[in-house]
Amino acid sequence: MIANLHEKGWEVIYHRAHALLAAQIAGHWHPEKRPLRWLETIAAISHHDDLEKEWEGNHLTEAGAPLDFTLDKKTDLGKLRRHAQNARYRGRWVAMMISMHISFLSEGKRGESPEFDSFLDEQLQHQEKWRHELNITKDEAAQAYEFFQWCDRLSLILCNHVLPAGERALEIATLPDGNRYDVIEHTDGVTVKPWPFLEEKFTVNVEATYLEQLKFDSNEELTQALQTAPIKTLEWTFVR
Repeated sequence: MIANLHEKGWEVIYHRAHALLAAQIAGHWHPEKRPLRWLETIAAISHHDDLEKEWEGNHLTEAGAPLDFTLDKKTDLGKLRRHAQNARYRGRWVAMMISMHISFLSEGKRGESPEFDSFLDEQLQHQEKWRHELNITKDEAAQAYEFFQWCDRLSLILCNHVLPAGERALEIATLPDGNRYDVIEHTDGVTVKPWPFLEEKFTVNVEATYLEQLKFDSNEELTQALQTAPIKTLEWTFVR
């Protein structure tokens, strides 16, 4: 989950909701800039955080606060393996994108255990196999995944409320077209420079849950609170 402090407690955005926001952003991409198999890539973006289930396992810090995903350093190999396997039911392209995302997030942990290293090797082998079967190059797969990452990154910027004040630019990422893309919040909306979208103006949204309780004694108590807490739709209007 994404857990942001607010004036009365916690604002919680589920990881699946963040992924849906990333897919919304991807859906507005200019046709001339779209990667290969654009719709399947959007499907991968939408489902890339399906392994995060805020109603299962531990989602509290030692102090009893909702556990923001940036503070969760544990590696659950079983969950990762199931996530990679489940993606295959959506097709090889989606499975490849999800596998590449797992590699991106997890390669830095190589060496933690022989089992984890074997899993990482399997992902690289699967990716190579799927590229061959889908008749695409490694560069073409990388370009699609960098688009995936770009949308994921911008969604996290919005969900974490880290847009700088004073109309200052924040880097999203540099894409294979050679452009560095920045996001800027103006009084009349949010813009991206250079502008990569089809429309001159559009709105995206995500749902957030609001908790007024700061500390919880158990995961069950947090889960119950999340199920009954008020929900608000957050919106951002993008303007060229």
